[in-house]
Parts: sequence; structure tokens; C-alpha cells
Amino acid sequence: MRGLAWLDALPEDYALLFRRCRSVHTYGMRFDLDVVFLDPQGAVVRVARDVPRRRHVRERGARSVVETRAGEADRFIAAGLEDAVRR
Repeated sequence: MRGLAWLDALPEDYALLFRRCRSVHTYGMRFDLDVVFLDPQGAVVRVARDVPRRRHVRERGARSVVETRAGEADRFIAAGLEDAVRR
């Protein structure tokens, strides 16, 4: 239930996948996030960029969520995030 909360930082090449999830909050976060919402097939539905602390973001059509450091979402998507999540 905590996800990345209370971490001081996240390395730029790391992300956290939440399956069966369509919303996240950033309460307790110490850094901003990029949040990638994925549909049931693993395709990107929406990217919430630079989500600051103490926020709640959601996407009704999403079935999974990926959290990463602010500014890193595009790199994960370009590297094949959708294919990796489908596996």
C-alpha cells in the first residue's frame, strides 16, 4: 500500500508497476512522479507528468499503473514498457 512513499529518491532506471490499479496518490512522497496509466492490454492510456506531492491521480480506463521519477516516463515507454507489462 505504500509504493514509493517515504523513499528519499528513486534511481532513474527504476519504476514500480501496480497491477489491477487505476489510481495512485503521492502523499508521503519526497519527489515528483511521472505516472503511466495502462489499459487491460498494457497499452498506454495516459501519462500524468511531474505529479507533485500530496496529489491523487486516476484514470478510469486504466487497469495498471507505473510510477517512476518525474521526467522518466518517456524513456520507459520508448524502451518497450507496454511489451514488458504484457509479459
